Amino acid sequence: MKIIILGAGQVGTALAESLSNEQHMEVTVVDNHPARLRELRDRLDIGIVVGHASHPEILGEAGAEDADMLVAVTGIDEINMMACQIAHTKYHTPTKICRVRAKSYVVHADLFHKAAIPIDVLISPEQLVTHHIIGLLNHPGALQVLEFAEGKVRLVAIRAHAGDKFIGETLYDIRKMTPKHDARVAAIFRGDRAIKPQRDTEIEPLDEVFYIAAADNIKPVMQELGQLSRPYRRLMIAGGGNIGLRLAQAIENKFSVKLIECDEERAEVLAEKLAKTIVLKGSASDKDLLVNENIDAIDVFIALTNDDEANIMSSLLAKKLGARKVITLIANSAYVDLVQGADIDIAFAPQQVTIGSLLTHVRRGDMAAVHSLRRGAAEAIEIVAHGDTKTSKIVGRRIDELQLPEGVRFGAVVRGKKVIVAHRNTVIEPDDHVVVFLADKTQIPAVEALFQVDIGFFG
Repeated sequence: MKIIILGAGQVGTALAESLSNEQHMEVTVVDNHPARLRELRDRLDIGIVVGHASHPEILGEAGAEDADMLVAVTGIDEINMMACQIAHTKYHTPTKICRVRAKSYVVHADLFHKAAIPIDVLISPEQLVTHHIIGLLNHPGALQVLEFAEGKVRLVAIRAHAGDKFIGETLYDIRKMTPKHDARVAAIFRGDRAIKPQRDTEIEPLDEVFYIAAADNIKPVMQELGQLSRPYRRLMIAGGGNIGLRLAQAIENKFSVKLIECDEERAEVLAEKLAKTIVLKGSASDKDLLVNENIDAIDVFIALTNDDEANIMSSLLAKKLGARKVITLIANSAYVDLVQGADIDIAFAPQQVTIGSLLTHVRRGDMAAVHSLRRGAAEAIEIVAHGDTKTSKIVGRRIDELQLPEGVRFGAVVRGKKVIVAHRNTVIEPDDHVVVFLADKTQIPAVEALFQVDIGFFG
């Protein structure tokens, strides 16, 4: 597959890194910053083109004429949209994915089709990040919440702490703790190492444990395991940019929300657009402001400015002053591992939230969803099983009969409206949506091959 990525920013770079080592992928990145492209080429096996992403001759130089896919993720919506239009009109590029950040565009989905602006897939990072944070707020105690099968299945990550009721218990014993709600441990990470979940595996303090279950069963399972914290009520958001505004609008009817914005003019705009949120003009790193606004009564402090250092420092200060939990957005993914887990409860990079939506359309096979995990090292995917017992390696077979690659684990099967937590005797049927956890994303080609249907199926 030949893919052109327009934009070598955070998302474009993350996508190039994810795809560059995959088999049968030819990746070219276009950007107008030569130094940025040279640094990428020195690290990755990719092609580069220096130039304006929407200029026809630059797209031609990048190979748009025979490209399978164009992914436009520059920092300017209009350039992304124009590039898709030119790729469609002049080069007939089959698939065009476009990042659009402005909400005024996103809400008018009727603009994006072949007869108007020819974009096949619209990606809104702000919308994805907002949804990601809402998932965390709705599941107190979770490090990450991922959805599959249109919300029917959820995968939740939690951190084990000394004193938790399941510390020292085997997975077999833990399963007996939740007899009313079927769930499965999809993966365990101990530091940077993936631990293969087996019946006799014991949970240790600081383990990162991924549970998968039907969406309605996730909270009861967390409750039974003592991992569901009391619900959040009072929130404070630092930063009134696009994400801060979107989040406040989405949650202000459910939570008590305060929003801190340092720019006076922007603060006035926010106050006009938000109905119930209290907008405060000032710095989120101002100790007196936080104390005066009762930071010690805040359940969650969420740092969403466009400055990593400001987000980290304000989060540390809020935690020290008594905030129950802090969630920190960090654009530089290299910082995430450094700060998460001590005074900062949850840190995440927005590009890692966005990348899954892009990979869903890039991966081979019938992928319905892809989520990037562990800062891109692992993945959870939803893939559809096709064929029959003669043309498929998995259809009609029990899971324990399959030769699964190392670090690959089936988590759940969705059959119509029914959610089946995957166990060793579960049989895969045609058109099942299978949620698969990969502790090592380099096994993606092996999983794609496992689900591949013999050509005779189409005969």
